[in-house]
Amino acid sequence: MLYLIGLGLGDAKDVTVRGLEVIKSCSRVYLEAYTSILSVGKEALEEFYGRELILADRETVEQEADEILRDAAVSDVAFLVVGDPFGATTHSDLVLRAAKAGIQHRVIHNASILSAVGCCGLQLYNFGETVSIVFWTDTWKPESFYDKIRRNRLSGMHTLCLLDIKVKEQSIENLMRGKKVFEPPRYMTVNQAAEQLLQIVQNRRELGEELALTENTICVGLARVGASDQHIASGTLQQLSTVDFGGPLHSLVISGCMHPLELDMLRLFAVESSSFDQINVEDSSTYLSS
Repeated sequence: MLYLIGLGLGDAKDVTVRGLEVIKSCSRVYLEAYTSILSVGKEALEEFYGRELILADRETVEQEADEILRDAAVSDVAFLVVGDPFGATTHSDLVLRAAKAGIQHRVIHNASILSAVGCCGLQLYNFGETVSIVFWTDTWKPESFYDKIRRNRLSGMHTLCLLDIKVKEQSIENLMRGKKVFEPPRYMTVNQAAEQLLQIVQNRRELGEELALTENTICVGLARVGASDQHIASGTLQQLSTVDFGGPLHSLVISGCMHPLELDMLRLFAVESSSFDQINVEDSSTYLSS
């Protein structure tokens, strides 16, 4: 049996009781280590679980999945995922491979940022499509995520933005030379995401487009959701570009049309309370170009 087990968002103790029971009983336990991170390291997990963990990076999961499945064909194997197992498409691929090979699988769910984002006060059923914001480079500056945010805001929906993670990445030079030398891990901050969005806003303004958002759009930054030092701040996009959120992982929410209760909740985390004084919750048309 292949078990896909969600670990939750905070630390080692966030695993469910059933998940922990399965981890202790499996012959091999893999820890997926590239779509997200916990606030504690592999060693702390091993100590709490009482098991040795095999680190599974992107290359292992995407290129050597057959090895994981071979083990699962003859014994119980656990594949541990920070958050919920289906928070990333890679894990659906693993399930499909298992099914094709005739290997049974079971999923043990847990909290993910897709549900825990409700802690900021915005109601989950008012969220539209989730988007990913990637690191820009000098030669690659995609803006497709902005267009998805625009579609959400036209519908009055909030947008959860998942921010880029670069783990075990190689430079172009090392790739060309075939060297297995990896760059230090990088985790996009709310500030970096806000700065990229502000640049896109300026680009679209110069093109004469109606803007999906502006410097004054109300947004929410979240850091280390589920951990004891969780941090939330709400304010304008411009304000969030300068707030210190501390260490990873960060997420950003772009607001849509807000209910008065949502506004009251966001005020609890306001960088400046005056940012919320001019918002008209009755008129959803104010959420374009504002």
